[in-house]
Amino acid sequence: MTTNRDRQRAAARARLEREMGVRAEQSRLRRRRNTTIAAGAGALIVLLAAAWVVIAVTSNGDKKEQAAADPSATPTTCSFLPLADPSASASPDPETAKYTKDVGMPPATGEARTGTQTMTLDTSVGTIKVEVDTAHAPCAAESFTYLASKKFFDNTSCHRLVLQQVYVLQCGDPSGTGYGGPSYRYAQENLPTDKRPAYGEGVVAMANNSQPASTGSQFFIVYKDIEDSAQLQPAYTVIGRVTEGLDLVKKVAAAGVQAGPSADPSTPPAEGKPKTEVNIKSLTMSAPQP
Repeated sequence: MTTNRDRQRAAARARLEREMGVRAEQSRLRRRRNTTIAAGAGALIVLLAAAWVVIAVTSNGDKKEQAAADPSATPTTCSFLPLADPSASASPDPETAKYTKDVGMPPATGEARTGTQTMTLDTSVGTIKVEVDTAHAPCAAESFTYLASKKFFDNTSCHRLVLQQVYVLQCGDPSGTGYGGPSYRYAQENLPTDKRPAYGEGVVAMANNSQPASTGSQFFIVYKDIEDSAQLQPAYTVIGRVTEGLDLVKKVAAAGVQAGPSADPSTPPAEGKPKTEVNIKSLTMSAPQP
């Protein structure tokens, strides 16, 4: 016969097993989140972007096939595309409009294709400088140059810090939500497919939403080598490398992240908004240098 004590023990054991299952699932989800640097443009944007890419592939098949064959190659032209197909009859998603900062598009031609540029971030924690590889990432460099001229990044905050497996500080979203960006997008370039680690300490790269031609304005600074390439595939444009101020980013990382409202108090959060706020007062780009 089963006693009350036996039933209580069985119930307690069942609760423990359920809690362990929940914690295991939470851990799996955290690892999954940590493996992706996503711009978070939203499901509708992804669908619209995919539709536009299909149209672009149809009209520019040879060029796209060449890019697909060698995704790390420098593109011969820069195509800045609208977030949605302008010929579509549907109205833009209101959620997309809410997080988009429309400052127009960079020029279709005339981007610099040699040398380097210096990106200077005047932030609330100090000055961070990046040597931008204009020769190998001309489209990203042109986008930054254009957006900087429009003061797109001024008075924005770095909205995401990751502390485990993927060690990055992510910035470049005027809305501060992780969903924002400009009203255009462009293709990946200068992918570190032959680098180990692909994203080493000091690298600055562009976020995207894992879809073709989905690079926008969000970028991330790697403050510690990401040794395991499985945690971050070489699918994000490398724009350059930090030459000054990486110690500031490391201090921000050491301070940790803010706990969300539903966070487990017994488990320190692995990612979120940094406890030490990083506000970009201004972002400027120098002229290209040989």
